[in-house]
Order: sequence, then C-alpha cells, then structure tokens
Amino acid sequence: MRAGGGAIGSWSWIGRHAWVALAAFMFVATLAAQALPTSAIDWQPDLAWREPWRWWTALFVHFSRHHLVANLLGVGLIALLGASARVPARVTLAWAVAWPLTHLALLVEPGLRHYGGLSGVMHAAVAVVCMHLLTRPAQRWIGASLFTGLLAKLLSESPWAGPVQHLDGWDIGVAPIAHATGVAAGVLCAVAGELGHRHFSSRHHD
Repeated sequence: MRAGGGAIGSWSWIGRHAWVALAAFMFVATLAAQALPTSAIDWQPDLAWREPWRWWTALFVHFSRHHLVANLLGVGLIALLGASARVPARVTLAWAVAWPLTHLALLVEPGLRHYGGLSGVMHAAVAVVCMHLLTRPAQRWIGASLFTGLLAKLLSESPWAGPVQHLDGWDIGVAPIAHATGVAAGVLCAVAGELGHRHFSSRHHD
C-alpha cells in the first residue's frame, strides 16, 4: 500500500508540474530558434503536408523583437495560469495535442501565407484551462468567466475580417485567425481528454 501510494504521489507530482515544464520548453525553444532561418520553420500553407514539422515549429517564429518579448511574457503568464489551477497531466496533454492542431487549422485561411508566434497556442492553453475549471464545481464560475472573456476577445478581433490585420501598438501584422483556431483546438482537445478520462475511470471502477 505504501509503495503504491508513493507511485501515485509521484505521478501526481509529475502531473502538476508537467504544465509548467511544457511552457518552459516553449520559452527556451523559442529563444533557441531565433538563430534559425524563419523560412525553414514558419507556417506556410503550401508546405503544410510536405513539411509537417511546421505544425510545431511555427510556434517558435517571431517577426520582431517586440513580438518575441510580448509572447515570451505571455507564455510565462500561461505557466502561472496552469500552475494556479493545479491542472492534472491530462490537461497538459490536451494542450500539447492542441499545439500542432492550432497551426494545422490555419488551412481554413489559405490567404495567410506565413505565420509564426506563440499567441495561437497560448489561446489554446487558456481554452484548455477553462474547460478543466468548468468540470470542477468549486471553480466552475472562474472557468465560465474566463472563457466568456476569451470569447469576447475573439469577437473583438474579428478573425473573419482578413488573414492579417495591422493594429496600433504592433510593429507586425497580427493574425487573429490563429487565436480562433487555438481556442477551437484547445476546446476540442480538452473535451476529448475529459471524456477519455471519464471513460477510463468508469471502466476501471467497474
């Protein structure tokens, strides 16, 4: 019993820290990738199937120092969000799966010829955490409030208005469609993960 309890405790510890570890990996890998040529790793719809690594590596690409610094600060906040919500390992897994799906879904906007950045996957992270909080009665109102704010942000950005928008305060074009695909991927992966967890738990208890 004690050995089993120790194993469960170890797994719980890993689960609680996996979210921060994934965010830290994104942070460090993004910095390291600044030495690589952008054209080799950014999102390009024409190369999506021929060079599928771009589903992941698009996250590392940044087109200006302002873009890079803002996104690195953002992923730090995402790490804090998941840590404060004490998300289990399955929630981190949902975020990890949403990462490439966020970029693959950009095929819905073929006019977006190039894309890079953390923002789409960060929106996926927020959506994943929201879905998790909605399953916890004591924190459901927090999840609902956060998700409502996330949807309001998406609507205010008008992702249907075009592949790239030029906003005040940004020295690059912004692609709100990536925020929308991130939220969609995050919700899809979080719901699938929760349903899978419940199915496994019910079978295990039966």
